[in-house]
Amino acid sequence: MRTPETQAVLPGAGYSGSAKRKRTMINRTRIYVGLTVCLACLAASVAAPRGKVLFEGKSKYNSSIMVVEDAKGVRKLIFDNNDVQQSAVKLSNPDRLQLRYTRVMPVALAVVEKPKRILVVGLGGGSIPNFLHKRYPDTHIDVVDIDPMVVEVAKKYFGFREDKTLRVHVADGRAFIENCKKPYDIIFLDAYGAEDIPYALATREFLQAVRKAVTAKGVVVTNLMDAVSNRLYDSMVRTYIDVFDEVHVVDVRNSGNVILLALPHRPKLTKNSLANRAYKLSRRKKFSYSLGRLVTNGCRPPNKTEKSAPILLDKKKKPSSPRED
Repeated sequence: MRTPETQAVLPGAGYSGSAKRKRTMINRTRIYVGLTVCLACLAASVAAPRGKVLFEGKSKYNSSIMVVEDAKGVRKLIFDNNDVQQSAVKLSNPDRLQLRYTRVMPVALAVVEKPKRILVVGLGGGSIPNFLHKRYPDTHIDVVDIDPMVVEVAKKYFGFREDKTLRVHVADGRAFIENCKKPYDIIFLDAYGAEDIPYALATREFLQAVRKAVTAKGVVVTNLMDAVSNRLYDSMVRTYIDVFDEVHVVDVRNSGNVILLALPHRPKLTKNSLANRAYKLSRRKKFSYSLGRLVTNGCRPPNKTEKSAPILLDKKKKPSSPRED
C-alpha cells in the first residue's frame, strides 16, 4: 500500500515500465543522498557538539574541564564530558546572567539588602561573584573553590578578576566554613551537581556549620538539581528544614534547578512579600530582568515529600529517618 507521499511521487498508471524503473532509481538516489547528509550532520554534531573548544583539561577533582564558545560568543564551562553547563558568560556582555538559575540566586539580596560580607562556595566561571561585585563594590566577597584549575580557567577564559574586596580561596568548602571566624550576611552554595554531589556538603553536620557561619539575620541560598536528576534532592531539602528556622523553595522554570532560601531566624516571609522585595531590588540595582517575576512564578513552601524525606547525616553516610532526630 502506498503512502500519500509515495503516491505523489509515483503517479502510477500513466507511466510505461521503463519510466517507472527510472523514477524508482531517482527516488533511491534521493534516499541515499538524504541518508548521507544526515549521517554527515550527525558525525559533525558528535565531533563538535557544543561549539568551538577553547580549553580542555583535567584535574584532581574533575575528570574533564572544558571551555567552549558558541556562535553567539557565549563561553560555557562544562565538567566531566557532559552537557550540563556549570557556568556561562558572554565577554561582550558579562553582566548578563546567561543561566536561568543564576538569575534566581540573587533573591538572597531581597532578604539582606545591605550585606557587608558575602561568601560564595563554588566559583565556576565567576558569573555570580562578578554580578554581586558590580552592584556591591564595597561589600567583602570571599569565593571558595576546591579546584585550582577551575580558578585558573575562570580568570583566563571568563574574565574573573580579584581585587581588594573580591577574593578567591582555593580550599575545601566545608573546611573553610567550619573554620570561619567572622560570619557572613549571605552565603551562596553553588557546588552541587546532578551526578556529582559532594555528600560532605549536604549533611546536617555541614549545614549546622553553615548556620554558625551566617549572621543571625542572614540568609543561605543554595542551588540544587531537582528530584528528576538528583536522587538525594528530597533529603537535601529535608536536611535544610531540620537545621534552619525558615526555608523557602524557588523552582526555576524550564531548567532542572531549584533554589533554596534558608534562614536562621523567622521573618515569616510570604511569597508576595518576597516577590515585592525582589521587584524593588531589580529596579534599584538595575537588573536586566525582573527578579520579582521569577519569584512570583517559582516560590513555594516545601512540599510534603520534601518535608518527610530522610535527613542526611555524616555518621551514617546515608539518609536517616526523620524520626531518628
